[in-house]
Amino acid sequence: MKNLIYKFIIAGCIISLLLIYACKKEFLEIQPLGLLAESTLANKAGVNGLLVGAYSLLDGHPGGNSMAQSMSNWQFGGVASDDAHKGSEYGDQTDLEFIENYSALPVNSYFTAKWTSLYTGVQRANDVLRLLATITTGLTDAERTQITAEAIFLRAVYHFEAAKLWRNIPYLDETISFANGNYSVPNTEPVWPKIEADFQFAIANLTTTKSEAARANSWAAKAFLAKVYMFQHKYAEAKVLLEDIIANGVTAKGAKYDLLPNYADNFNPLTKNGPESVFAAQMSVRDNSNGQNGNSGELYSWNGGPTLCCGFYVPSFSLVNSYKTDAVTGLPLLDTWNDSDLKNDMGIASSEPFTPTTDPLDPRLDFTGGRRGIPYNDWGLMPGASWLVAQFAQGPYNNKKNVVWQKDLATTYENRRSSINYNFIRFADVLLWAAEVEVEIGDLAKAESYVNRVRTRAANPTYWVKTYKDNSKPLDGFTDTPAANYVIGLYTGEFTANGKDYARKAVRFERKLELAMEGHRFFDLQRYDNGTGYMADLLNAYIAHENNSFDYLILKGAVFTKGKNELYPIPQDQIDLSYVDGQPTLTQNPGY
Repeated sequence: MKNLIYKFIIAGCIISLLLIYACKKEFLEIQPLGLLAESTLANKAGVNGLLVGAYSLLDGHPGGNSMAQSMSNWQFGGVASDDAHKGSEYGDQTDLEFIENYSALPVNSYFTAKWTSLYTGVQRANDVLRLLATITTGLTDAERTQITAEAIFLRAVYHFEAAKLWRNIPYLDETISFANGNYSVPNTEPVWPKIEADFQFAIANLTTTKSEAARANSWAAKAFLAKVYMFQHKYAEAKVLLEDIIANGVTAKGAKYDLLPNYADNFNPLTKNGPESVFAAQMSVRDNSNGQNGNSGELYSWNGGPTLCCGFYVPSFSLVNSYKTDAVTGLPLLDTWNDSDLKNDMGIASSEPFTPTTDPLDPRLDFTGGRRGIPYNDWGLMPGASWLVAQFAQGPYNNKKNVVWQKDLATTYENRRSSINYNFIRFADVLLWAAEVEVEIGDLAKAESYVNRVRTRAANPTYWVKTYKDNSKPLDGFTDTPAANYVIGLYTGEFTANGKDYARKAVRFERKLELAMEGHRFFDLQRYDNGTGYMADLLNAYIAHENNSFDYLILKGAVFTKGKNELYPIPQDQIDLSYVDGQPTLTQNPGY
């Protein structure tokens, strides 16, 4: 096998031949094996083909609305949070506008598309298990165990992604099928214990290393289980796993988990699957698939300059303001970061002069967002409005974290898709979860040390964004001069000196800085809230700030409603299709 990621298009063809998914009728009505007899598939090659097909859905695109189905959750985790604006023009993707301003209804097409994608992934994983049970020869016990464990791991990942959005979801194991006539599964039973059980099985049975970087190993399963625990505030259980992962965890190829020296390498197709990647959706282009195996969700975030499409998913004023630092300590301004907006070119034409701010900044800002006058990878100085689809409708900033480099375009880009992996979990995630756990139930000094490990990487000037040697020839390379006034320092006992509330605020802020525009923010706020109203207070303050920063029509009159908007509505069409004896099997989430 050359590489799992290059097999995904083949797997897609296999799946289309082998399985008929009745998504048009009902997401649970998975038809029996189709055009090929089950006996033809019941062998080592057949079941491995189905397993690769189950992996292939990690890119989130089984067909349909790929803007809604991206596993990066840029729409549900980014645009719906204080990270980002929808971007593009007003009226472009109105269903996404409704998600951004917290007025989305259960009939929103984005919810249906995402639900379909995730449950197609669940059923592909279950198809592997059902087929495997029919194979009696040709597989060793070890091979059978690994196939089973990988399929169950994938089933847990897809269920977990659904639980993040809706929480109240049906859990489907391999006994649930159209053929068995038991596909009307309610969503009223707690799903966390079942997801935990699947990840625990994967931990117990997956090997620590794999022949391919794309495959799940036991350490990836441990990290996912830790994340499940974090969502439930099971800090003691998470602490055991996180400390083990930090001390001993390795990638599928056997490299010890660690932070990459260069922060930007986490988002570079040429350096993917490195020691920071705990588990990633594998993306590829130029593989005879016309880009269909590429990262389309992130490509829609590219703006007018480099690729002429599409202008979605741009940093908010509030996110950019978060990267301001204290000129002396280099620490974030935990309480005053949003008191005023960083100098920007809002309303200033690209033909008019503009000088970027010289205020002290965290260097991660200029890896995360594009701003006027700063090098935009090797595409040139970002010219401002001329690279934005509609500055008046999206603000002055551009997405940058998910943009490939011009020099690599021939191998990393095709048909508005890139080969940038999406990291479900990277090692920085693990360190910051560990810091969070220490704040809640452990040692504040230890929490500070975890945060400082992340900040130390960011503070290395070797890897900061630098100025061009010649602004008119960005492909000629960079100088050794930082592109802005980057000032970043480490915490020096502030956690212990200032107490638990300060430490909690600092850890949460660090996650915001480190993981911005990676689709996590909404779900982090959801975790932090736990019924307190924290999420509603923060996002309503964000709405007020963005409306004060510019005339942003999408957020005019927007309100985040406590007890409702922390979760998304169950897609109405799925509820309508779940009726049995005149009663729906699926129950809508509160407030919708």
